[in-house]
Amino acid sequence: MPSDSPVQREATSPQSRSPSPSGNEVLTLRALVSTKDAGVIIGKAGKNVADLRDQTGVKAGVSKVVPGVHERVLTVSGSVEGVAKAYALIVSQLMSASPSSPTTMSSSPNTSIRLLISHNLMGSVIGRNGLKIKAIQDSSGARMVASKDMLPQSTERIVEVHGASEAIGRAIEEIGRCLLEDWERGAGTVLFHPGVGDERSGRRSSNASRRYGDAPNGRGRTSPSPNASSPPPTNLRTQNISIPSDMVGCIIGRNGTKITEIRRLSGSKISIAKEPHDETGERMFTIVGTPEANEKALFLLYNQLESEKERRVGRDQQQQEEMQD
Repeated sequence: MPSDSPVQREATSPQSRSPSPSGNEVLTLRALVSTKDAGVIIGKAGKNVADLRDQTGVKAGVSKVVPGVHERVLTVSGSVEGVAKAYALIVSQLMSASPSSPTTMSSSPNTSIRLLISHNLMGSVIGRNGLKIKAIQDSSGARMVASKDMLPQSTERIVEVHGASEAIGRAIEEIGRCLLEDWERGAGTVLFHPGVGDERSGRRSSNASRRYGDAPNGRGRTSPSPNASSPPPTNLRTQNISIPSDMVGCIIGRNGTKITEIRRLSGSKISIAKEPHDETGERMFTIVGTPEANEKALFLLYNQLESEKERRVGRDQQQQEEMQD
């Protein structure tokens, strides 16, 4: 799985875990960018991203290149105001560097950025009957389009923010406040990593197939085989997902009963890293199986996470009620 470099994902990311808010709340906001735009953001010898940190006080970086995959993840962490300012500067920089970049909507000074937002936090951004997203658009001058579907092998969705760089910055500041207000809902989010089970445009390269052990479309189409009745070894694929450490126990179950059941029902092999893979404390789950088996394994894992989150919310509510009695 591609790791974020040089950024360090904050432990208080509202998209990926349940942080402990403090007076100085840290927002971690990710966005999907093209490989070309990622190069502009980083700059020669990392100069542009270093300047960005100095000007805004944020931590920022771009995920590593995955062979055959033409998108990378930009991660920015800091105060809401700092993150908003950083994104406005990034958008402005991209427009100046390449007016014909795919991120630009036209020859006008308007452009767009694709934010990655937890599915569980989309309601906080959209609001009842779309009132919140409308208010953000009205106050910022930006236009926002929220995707309906979660990205492959993740529980994140895309929110495209269109407009001038200043308008995008204002909209992102409002979005950031919404995310921090409902940070609890982001616990257990499975982050999107470009190339992992991703069948959107441009994902059918042979390099990507070798990297993940299967054709990226993953459904019914495998590498040519002289024996069509026997699936070739390349029909197996490996997928990695990060799970917050405080949720690992609920997936494993007492004496490993739950993870054993998920393995049995899905038919996939699932291994769990013994130690967190970075400072966020998240543990890596590696799933190996056919596309269908892996899809079922992910479904079962997501269901287990959702059930645990609901159980914890109910427990917390009960404790509050007992304290009030």
